[in-house]
Amino acid sequence: MAKPDEIRSSCPRDCYDGCGILVRLRDGRSPRIMGDPDHPVSRGSLCRKCSTGYNGVWQDESSRLLYPLRRVGRKGEGRFERMSWEEAIDAVAARLLALCESPGPQSIVYSHYSGTLSLLASTHPERFYNRLGATEVAGGTICNDSGHAAWKLLFGESYVGFDPRTARDSRCILVWGANPSHSAPHVDEHWLADSPARVVVVDPLRTRTAERADLHLQPRPGSDATLAFGLLHVLHRSGRFDDRFIDAHTLGADELIPRLAGCTPEWCEGRTGVPAESIVRAAEIYGAGPSLLWAGQALCRQRQGGNIMRAVGLLPALTGQIGRPGAGFYFLNHTAGIAGLDFDAYAGTALRRGPAAPISFMDLADRLADPTATRAFLCSSSNPAASAPRQGPLREALSREDLFTVAVDCFPTDTTDFADVILPAASFLEFDDLTFGYFHLIVGVQSRVRAPMGESLPNQEIFRRLGRAMHFEEEDFHSADEDLLEDALRRIGTGFGFEELRRRGFWAVGDEPIQFWADGRFPTPSGRIEIASSTAEQQGLPRLPQPTVDPLPRGSRLRLLTPASDHCLNTTFGNDAKSRKQSGEARVILHPEDASRLGLAAGDRARLTNEAGAIDLAVRVEPLAPPGVAVSYKGRWPKTESGRCNVNVVNPGERADMADSSAVHSVEVEIRRA
Repeated sequence: MAKPDEIRSSCPRDCYDGCGILVRLRDGRSPRIMGDPDHPVSRGSLCRKCSTGYNGVWQDESSRLLYPLRRVGRKGEGRFERMSWEEAIDAVAARLLALCESPGPQSIVYSHYSGTLSLLASTHPERFYNRLGATEVAGGTICNDSGHAAWKLLFGESYVGFDPRTARDSRCILVWGANPSHSAPHVDEHWLADSPARVVVVDPLRTRTAERADLHLQPRPGSDATLAFGLLHVLHRSGRFDDRFIDAHTLGADELIPRLAGCTPEWCEGRTGVPAESIVRAAEIYGAGPSLLWAGQALCRQRQGGNIMRAVGLLPALTGQIGRPGAGFYFLNHTAGIAGLDFDAYAGTALRRGPAAPISFMDLADRLADPTATRAFLCSSSNPAASAPRQGPLREALSREDLFTVAVDCFPTDTTDFADVILPAASFLEFDDLTFGYFHLIVGVQSRVRAPMGESLPNQEIFRRLGRAMHFEEEDFHSADEDLLEDALRRIGTGFGFEELRRRGFWAVGDEPIQFWADGRFPTPSGRIEIASSTAEQQGLPRLPQPTVDPLPRGSRLRLLTPASDHCLNTTFGNDAKSRKQSGEARVILHPEDASRLGLAAGDRARLTNEAGAIDLAVRVEPLAPPGVAVSYKGRWPKTESGRCNVNVVNPGERADMADSSAVHSVEVEIRRA
């Protein structure tokens, strides 16, 4: 039970954990943000990122955007003057109405992604953009759309994975391309540690999760599909394929299985760098089952990311590790949808007039640079000037004086510095909402624990006001938060209202683990797992997954991986002084062999260059990744760095093989002494 001076809430960040929060109110001082001891995920503690940021910069008025602002300096300078909400809303609405008349709403481009993932705050901007008819920058193209496209081909669905509670019946958990120690710290600390299963990690990086695993396979980046075929070869020859499941629930296995004959562990070792004996051992552990496969989002952020996801997904499909206790596969869980909530309705998909023609983040710089195609840019819950590829050209495009730019944010980010009008958003501590985890099947309460700072407003109220100013008459722009939240809880069947959820803190979907896909029916054209896909052929893709491997970097280049930091969550918390101090200066981590070859030592300054740009970083030397692979953690704000750029400055925006999605983990750079 929470005490009278304590309030339960939940973390709405873009994170697997979905932690419960306990807010302790203190007379005359800022609230203390802690982990809820009664929450099954947080168990009384928050991760270092959130504990630092939520008790730091998120409660620092001097760091927040407090009032609507209009630009008075050059774009990028970050000089603004205060204006009233009425002036700001009228100015934005007038400009957008004029553009809707000519040249049309498609000339308005918007970026909205995962800066906050609570229900109302994340869907109301989309509701406005859909009704406006603006051009979307598809958020998933910077993250994981290729993975979703691949598993939709294979399984027909990518947002329904295993129920984490079924791990109690597992004998193996295979974590492939995910780093829970940085991206899901409570999953790493509790879920993986508490399971009786043996843990196998496949990751080019020697993460803390990998160090604690029963077995760590460390393939060269870009060779995951080949490794999957090597594992399948061993599973097949050892009799671990489930012929009954294959015959009843898959399509095309007869085409693929003959191709496994030559994919021996020795052949696989030569292409991946993983010892043959480790491949055999991993296959034995997984094949004994029941086993869970967690396919991480790093897998699909490669040149052949979609093919890799299709290849890795063959493991549960051919061994029948699906639909029974302790078995299953997972990429993401759309908990709201699993609970029965229609997210599209909240996002106003039906309000869109005319066809949607989203663009990729890989094309954002060029699209914003073209005055004939783009006249306005609206940005909320994202910071593309820090996180998008082609950082140099993008900043140049954002500097266009004739590009009307509106930013909605809690903080003055790299992107807000280019805005003509800034609309200050309230933080998650300042309004009620609902949260939905995308690993654990948990619905959380987000509680208002303090008044919004300054004149900031919740996202939903900002976009309601904009909608009314645009003369949008639909009820979607007039519904009160209280009614929407009660309606959502009613639709997902909690059996109680928001105040009771506030008292409890969370609600779990189902009393017992859900066995997804137990009926063996999949939402593909055939109703089966489509190992051979005619849909893929129609898209110009191979009919079957292929044992591809990326070529080694050209010449003297190294492959550059930019994984999640232990201090920032994407770029969230990148402006917190304590987090920045903890993370230290920006570094590139080199394998000792590469450092020796390049004549670099720990503490030296190295320059990373390619066709996209250049950045100087401090050198750290350790065998974190295989030789030929450099590592630099992402999440820094360019405006806080000495060179006014972060590692995205060398991301040329190369695409994966599916969905116009990012291949950021295929970036190659030259490295020399700075």
